[in-house]
Amino acid sequence: METLTMVIIEDEKIILEELVSTFDWSKLGITVIGTAEDGISGEKLIMESSPDIILTDIRLPLQDGLTMLSKCPSVDQNAIVLSGYTDFGYTRRAIQIGVYDYLEKPVDDEELENVCGRLAERIRQEHMSEKQEEGTMRIELPTDFHNHQISCAVTFIKENYEKPIGLSDAAAYVRLSENHLSTLFKEVTGINFLQYLNGYRLNMATDMMRKEGVNISEIAPRCGFANPGYFAKIFKRYYGMTPTQFRDSL
Repeated sequence: METLTMVIIEDEKIILEELVSTFDWSKLGITVIGTAEDGISGEKLIMESSPDIILTDIRLPLQDGLTMLSKCPSVDQNAIVLSGYTDFGYTRRAIQIGVYDYLEKPVDDEELENVCGRLAERIRQEHMSEKQEEGTMRIELPTDFHNHQISCAVTFIKENYEKPIGLSDAAAYVRLSENHLSTLFKEVTGINFLQYLNGYRLNMATDMMRKEGVNISEIAPRCGFANPGYFAKIFKRYYGMTPTQFRDSL
């Protein structure tokens, strides 16, 4: 079973310690690689570690959990949100951002285990699907959409892939809600928005690797990846090797 990484952002120390220490993450194949107690530290942790799963409270000091997630578009669909407040506004924002699930505190251990288990299984299935592309020079992406809004969304990706864009930016561009665009994109293309965006960015990256004089360290920012570590992680997931190993094989 593939081991997945998780970060936990929670400002109540007792709850944070319980989530880290008393819950048996290993049986789900999950390793907690970091924690934070406020939204700014949480954002930094996410961007630096690129975890597979995020478990976060909504009410956080300095920056609320949903704002934090909206600034980390590469991972919001793999986030589970906890809240001690029954507030439809929060729920609606969580849906718009595209988080995986929204649980009310106090969280039942069995419920949390079930939700995390389902998310982990989905992520592993996505990884297996992505690995089917290993060994190819380019990732094949859908090109025939028969849908004007999705065509516009893909055009937006192609014109802005080098920027820190996400689902929310594309949704604003095509004038749809994030939830609507997310659902429609999967229905029309067969893959989700993030998979298409990452696939296109990786194709641009492999094109750059064929050119002499382009350093590996320059490629990540030029292809829109938040940092070299995240670029290397996504690259290896698709190609089964690091960017350096890939270039050496050319």
